[in-house]
Amino acid sequence: MLLVGLTGNYGMGKSTILAIFKKLGAITLDADSIVKILLTEKDILKKIRGLLGDKVFYKNGTLNKDVVANLIFKNNKLRHNIEDILHPIVFERINDFLDRMHEQDRVIVIEIPLLYERGYEDRFDRTITVHTKEDIALDRLEKEGIDRKDALLRLKSQLPVEEKVKRSDFIIDNNGTIEGTMAQVEMIYKKLSKEVDDGDNQRSRSLKQELS
Repeated sequence: MLLVGLTGNYGMGKSTILAIFKKLGAITLDADSIVKILLTEKDILKKIRGLLGDKVFYKNGTLNKDVVANLIFKNNKLRHNIEDILHPIVFERINDFLDRMHEQDRVIVIEIPLLYERGYEDRFDRTITVHTKEDIALDRLEKEGIDRKDALLRLKSQLPVEEKVKRSDFIIDNNGTIEGTMAQVEMIYKKLSKEVDDGDNQRSRSLKQELS
């Protein structure tokens, strides 16, 4: 089993890349999808209410994510506090997923937006960063209906993508066509699959060890 952390900044195409890896045969998991589930769970909502108060909730008790985002992306301390609530449980859920895995000779790619910001890279055997120019990311997000100012605020809260590129084992340039991006993903997947086949995994780690 080769555990791969996939990251990149807001709007740069992580989800698109993850879908390509899945199509090629990798087992994939998205940390953001786990967060969405957590944000519906009573214990988590109780902690968020204690941190941010009633103002971030609708009258029916569900979380107003837009209000939360507006608060935390303007306040680093609040954002880190929210991350401290969510991230340990996210990794517990990932670990549960890995425990259920019976196929040891597979590449597993997990999308982790804050891989480097929170120092999670050592939980993975290999890391990949997807990058685009900031203007391209903003244009793509704007086409999806996301306010440019809000998108820029989120981008500025993340580590510069150039730094992530320097620290990654593999990089994917997502500035061009989808065909060009797919070719890069295919090449990386072949290399990762060969590592699995050869048993060449000198940096192998496990989430379970990291969490113990």
